[in-house]
Amino acid sequence: MSTIILFPLILTTLFGMIHFLAYTRVVKHLHIKSSTRQFLKYLLIANMAAVLGYLASRYFLNTPKLLYFFLSLSIGIGFVLFMGIILYELLHLLQRIAPFKEEKRIFFKRSSDLGFLALGSAFVGAGVVEGAKKPVVNYIDVKQNRFNGNHYTIAQISDIHIGGLIDKEFVTESVAAINRLNPDLIVITGDLSDAHVDSLKEAIDELQHLKSRYGTYYIVGNHEYFHSIEDTIAYMKKIGVHVLENSSIKIDDFYIAGVYDLFGYRAKTHIPDIDQAMRDIPSDAPTLLLAHQPKYIQYLQDYTPSLILSGHTHGGQIWPFGYLVSLAQPYVKGLHSLGNDRHIYVNSGIGFWGPPMRLGSHAEITCITWS
Repeated sequence: MSTIILFPLILTTLFGMIHFLAYTRVVKHLHIKSSTRQFLKYLLIANMAAVLGYLASRYFLNTPKLLYFFLSLSIGIGFVLFMGIILYELLHLLQRIAPFKEEKRIFFKRSSDLGFLALGSAFVGAGVVEGAKKPVVNYIDVKQNRFNGNHYTIAQISDIHIGGLIDKEFVTESVAAINRLNPDLIVITGDLSDAHVDSLKEAIDELQHLKSRYGTYYIVGNHEYFHSIEDTIAYMKKIGVHVLENSSIKIDDFYIAGVYDLFGYRAKTHIPDIDQAMRDIPSDAPTLLLAHQPKYIQYLQDYTPSLILSGHTHGGQIWPFGYLVSLAQPYVKGLHSLGNDRHIYVNSGIGFWGPPMRLGSHAEITCITWS
């Protein structure tokens, strides 16, 4: 089955189950008026309908931006419902085992139910407020003593997810912010877009205005595989971006290499190959490796790149999903030492996937001083 059909089908099934459990395990048991319970039931139905509208808009329809914004919020609300189900089950267990008399037990349930609803509403509101904030610039120093006194300024962005709410205006503002850093080189570590490149050219063309001493370098992420990866790569080359496809380039006194994403193993095309990417690089040369997913460090074999730049995780995007991400990825965000004077930096993403929400993470542009 085509990925563009399979992925929405999986999400529809998953969110359908979440909404069903939210009603049967939570709403039906809340100590509230029956009219309020009916209202919450209709809200769940409306939110599930919005999830379907969001998936249709993302993959099959062209939806006005304002409507798309509200539809995309349904995904975030679905995440909150998932956490709410778990929390409510724990509260329900506590209510059952608490050594209270019946009157106090009823009071405790009523209070905890009202607090539960208030917390969920506040969580969604805070996530929307944080998600609306402009990307921050994180300044990072990576000292590896390999350049004989030279240093390089690298601007990294990742996970732009152009399409939907990430439009030309967003890209234009991001390009201006990056150029103000006056970097030596710029890297884009995957998940550039969430639609076919033909429908996003106006926004992607803004990347032509990125300015740096050595140019802009790009690797694909997993999302490019969903929307004709070959067309995306070809267009990025057309606008003057260096695309690293299991390949490397020498820049001054270091090398920059890049690999395809691990999703290539599933897609059976554009498969990452570290041997091919590193074959022209002397073993003692300072090397910057671009790999979309942090867990690519498990595929390095005996290669020891000096600095690895990744993305993919969105820094968890909405707390506490960073803990789930950490089950699949060795690092969720930030700078980490790999030992022997080697490091990996995981960018939290300049855009977002799904809901325009963040909590416990910030959209970022990373400015790395590598020396």
